[in-house]
Amino acid sequence: MKNVLRVIIFVLVMGTVSGGLLLGVNAFTASLIAKNDELKLKSSVLDALEISYDKNSVIKIFDAQVKTINKGIYTYYTALDGSTAFEFRGPGLWGPISGILSLEKDLKTIRKIKITYQEETPGLGSRIADRDYLKQFKNKEVLPKLVFVPEGRSQQKYEVDTITGATGSSRALEKLLNDNLQRYLSALKG
Repeated sequence: MKNVLRVIIFVLVMGTVSGGLLLGVNAFTASLIAKNDELKLKSSVLDALEISYDKNSVIKIFDAQVKTINKGIYTYYTALDGSTAFEFRGPGLWGPISGILSLEKDLKTIRKIKITYQEETPGLGSRIADRDYLKQFKNKEVLPKLVFVPEGRSQQKYEVDTITGATGSSRALEKLLNDNLQRYLSALKG
């Protein structure tokens, strides 16, 4: 009975001490984590809008060259040249995908797509985040919608190639982009 009581007291003390330490570390690092998240978002928006910066001037350049617009639950980032960017997110094949998509001033032509997070199969579906794959989206039109076609067959201004062997990830990205584009463009125009 004494041993059981000692184990219970030990577990309670260690749990309390460990929990307190975790809360302390969280409180200490919360502002640093928030600052890093802000830098990641702002640098990703600058990348998508194709605005040059260096790691020491992200916030300064963002504040000088990008206007943040909130319309209800939607946030847009507009550059001085009239191009617009927004965050997109949603389900991929194996996990969430998120990124930044920028459109030219006409709001129908893609300037750039940047994937900021994905959990697709390494070396296969994860290629959706590769710069070489994402380059094909430049100057593609999003209206009425993007259409993914078998690799090497894109010919129309709204068609992009899928990744051979990663059809599920490609289809998930197609749905994700079209759904987000529809919502964001409707909110922006309405």
